[in-house]
Amino acid sequence: MSQSQRILLIGHVEQHHSAALQRAAALAMASGSPLHIAVLVEPFVTYGLLSAELREQIRTSMLNEQQRGWSREADRLKEKGITVTFSVVWTDDIREEIHRHVEEMRPSMLVKDIQPEPLLRRAFVTPLDWYLLRECPVPLHLVSDARHPKPQMIVAAVDPTDPEAQIKGLNDQIIIAATGLATQCGAEFALLFVYNNMPAYMVSGEALAAWADIAEELRSAQHQAFVDLAERHRIPQERRHFVVGNPVTGIIGFAEERQADVVVMGRVHRRGLGKLIGSTTESVLYRLPGSMLAIHPHQSGAET
Repeated sequence: MSQSQRILLIGHVEQHHSAALQRAAALAMASGSPLHIAVLVEPFVTYGLLSAELREQIRTSMLNEQQRGWSREADRLKEKGITVTFSVVWTDDIREEIHRHVEEMRPSMLVKDIQPEPLLRRAFVTPLDWYLLRECPVPLHLVSDARHPKPQMIVAAVDPTDPEAQIKGLNDQIIIAATGLATQCGAEFALLFVYNNMPAYMVSGEALAAWADIAEELRSAQHQAFVDLAERHRIPQERRHFVVGNPVTGIIGFAEERQADVVVMGRVHRRGLGKLIGSTTESVLYRLPGSMLAIHPHQSGAET
């Protein structure tokens, strides 16, 4: 976390009382942190075709409407004891505006509603949420559902087999962030590792006959790495969960089974084909039942 304890929320212009707002407000109350709501208003598609005079009238009207709505919302939050401020900004580049807010405020967390994008569109344009996963230099909390505004179940999804994550200490940061959030909210905590076992069809020749022994040796080694990580953070046995299977479906299935409110995952730098395909974090994003807190190693602002 950064030195600033302010929580930064990207306000939903069409739904003021969104899931992300409920979560941000609950976390602000639980931690005693001030909350700033940045409302970023973009021009609609045909805005540029209008006359300059009409564009200015529409821009002023849209900004005033958001100002009035969020002023009422801020007053409601203040009545709950939350220290809250908000700003309404007109922008032609929402990515750049979010980046500017983060750079200026250096919040302890950026909170935003998940914005699902059609699969076909994702093939041509990087979704805003994916962009933030890759570029946001502070912990990123993306919310799709806040059935419990103050989280009741936190899952830390780690991968002790990822050399890059080990070098950067990412697994440790995930656990520290998840346990800290669980303590702050009085929530349950679970540590999860979904080990992606090598399928038998990838083995051929003489190795195929010894497949069972090879698979067990690999599983045992990865399980020990998970145990070592858990021991280092003094995670009790009953909170450790080692699952063999596909990481994406395994994390989603575990989150659904445990009714997790937040899954804490890591963001590591990918290049080349790995960047084009996307990370496990990106693949899980739109399918999680609750929300994701994405942690970047040392919060240096590199990509997923």
